[in-house]
Amino acid sequence: MDNKTFIYTGMAVASGILLLTAYNKNKKKKIWVFEDNDMRNSLEIDREESVNAPYDEAEIGLTKLDSALRSEWQANGFPQTHKGMEELENS
Repeated sequence: MDNKTFIYTGMAVASGILLLTAYNKNKKKKIWVFEDNDMRNSLEIDREESVNAPYDEAEIGLTKLDSALRSEWQANGFPQTHKGMEELENS
């Protein structure tokens, strides 16, 4: 084997290794993520009436999002009606 063949073979192997490592690095960077499905970012849920409204008077006038957050509001003492908010502001 002469020197030129040895050098060309070495260069071919080295370039193949570099291409393979570059391909694997690019492959690792691509991460698949679920689409954002948080109900707080949904306009539809904030417009539709609560499904419990026919059964619970406190749910009348609340949206699905409001209904889901209602327990947090109750625990923190947040007023649930416009009248309650006005009373809180005037206090």
